[in-house]
Amino acid sequence: MNNERWLLPEGIEELLPPQAGRLEQLRRAVLDLFHSWGYELVTPPLVEYLDSLLTGTGNDLDLQTFKLTDQLNGRMMGVRADITPQVARIDAHRLSERKTPVRLCYQGTVLHTRGDGLGGPRSFTQVGAELYGHSGVESDAEMVNLMLDTLALASVDSIYVDLGHVGIFRALTQAAGLDAQQESQLFDALQRKAVPEIQSLLDALSIDGDTRQALEDLVWLNGDAEVLSKARLALKGNAAALHALDEVEQVAQRVSRQQPDLQLHFDLAELRGFHYHTGVVFAAYQAGQGRAIAQGGRYDDIGAVFGRARPATGFSADLRALAVLGADNRVAEKSVFAPAGDSPELIDKIRELRKAGQQVICELPGQNGDAITAGCQQILVMQEGQWCVVDAS
Repeated sequence: MNNERWLLPEGIEELLPPQAGRLEQLRRAVLDLFHSWGYELVTPPLVEYLDSLLTGTGNDLDLQTFKLTDQLNGRMMGVRADITPQVARIDAHRLSERKTPVRLCYQGTVLHTRGDGLGGPRSFTQVGAELYGHSGVESDAEMVNLMLDTLALASVDSIYVDLGHVGIFRALTQAAGLDAQQESQLFDALQRKAVPEIQSLLDALSIDGDTRQALEDLVWLNGDAEVLSKARLALKGNAAALHALDEVEQVAQRVSRQQPDLQLHFDLAELRGFHYHTGVVFAAYQAGQGRAIAQGGRYDDIGAVFGRARPATGFSADLRALAVLGADNRVAEKSVFAPAGDSPELIDKIRELRKAGQQVICELPGQNGDAITAGCQQILVMQEGQWCVVDAS
């Protein structure tokens, strides 16, 4: 009989040595980086009641959330599919006495009910940072720069960043007088860059010429900095859209000053997170990768449902993906193999080595294998009455 008890659910992965060690080292380094920028660590719970978890940004996560019943009171709970709404709740409710900008960071496991359709994972190690209480382009630029420093720390190279702004599309659809259904249909077509479908949808609507042309042109407004000049011509006459474009340009300038070698790309039809983002959106890509490896944007007033509406911006990434995509620059350490024994001198030497950061593996009486098979490059031996570390042979 074929025993398949060892099988894991589809899209659920486990990490073995040395990948687990690489992930843990990266986790510590990233949180230390966030700390150096002034971001305080929070640890939200793995499960929450649905009416909290699926509020604000969480509305888009309903289908991705595993749901279960609390056996203590019968209320519905969910396993988090994104940590961002939880951090917004913490800022709005638990840290409500803070009136100045608040910087928070987090790291934890999230779970999705379904993968990306390509056999991808459903469980992720999400890491991210959020800045609450400031509405200027300076905080947007700070998040982009922190994201880029995080990718550099993970040794992820060949990076380029997409910048956009959901306010441009919103301004145009408001000027066009579109209802929610019409806006949703046009949004979907734009995300697929389905030009004939976009034209067909616009043909069926009664829209003034400039606004219609701007909506039709939006799909083509992507590329390098020259796109911004083209966009100004396409958006002329719509003050709200031009203001949003100004914000994109200002963020780009601020990021470029700190990241002069960064390849910046602009995509004004990129509407990722449209239903909860309110301003500048951004995403980092690695050459050869079809999906974003880190992403974020502005989502003002996310905490309103928790009783405190504040400006907010942030980013997140899958730490496991970064560990795989980045170069492993760890220096191979030389493990020390200590012979079996419990003499005070041997115990003191082992403690001394471990306190200095050295890995020491103690031999177990009667075990199979020697220092080499245990993966140790060095061994503790007694020389002239002293325990000394020598190369294993």
